Amino acid sequence: MNKLKIEVKGFSELNPTELYHVLQLRSEVFVVEQDCVYQDIDGKDFDALHVIGKRNEEIVAYTRCFKPGYYFEEAAIGRVVVRAADRKHGYGHEIMKASAKAISDHYNTSLIKLSAQQYLIRFYESHGYKTTGEGYLEDGIPHIAMIKA
Repeated sequence: MNKLKIEVKGFSELNPTELYHVLQLRSEVFVVEQDCVYQDIDGKDFDALHVIGKRNEEIVAYTRCFKPGYYFEEAAIGRVVVRAADRKHGYGHEIMKASAKAISDHYNTSLIKLSAQQYLIRFYESHGYKTTGEGYLEDGIPHIAMIKA
């Protein structure tokens, strides 16, 4: 298994090819694989910190992170995605660790909130997140808020 090469970039630092491949990956998983019609390009990418996981220069994992007060009161991680063919390599764990480090480095906090698809609760719990509140539907998919202190 090749370890991920992690890059953390602001929106203006993304080159057009990287942006294209990030959006392609998000669409491939969130729209096509999950059969969910929703507006992925939501205007928030401009304000996000983009955590990109590359293997052999190909983007296979990604998250976007936000400073406290932007999305939630806490810092936030969203659009957590790993290409289906690469999930067996543990890249989801690598991209989550890199995202928490990016939030710590850029926003000086370890308090993070995310909106988890409920079938991934155990995955996020393995990174120290705890469920909070009641579950809810987001774009027709069961979600629950989770916080890591």
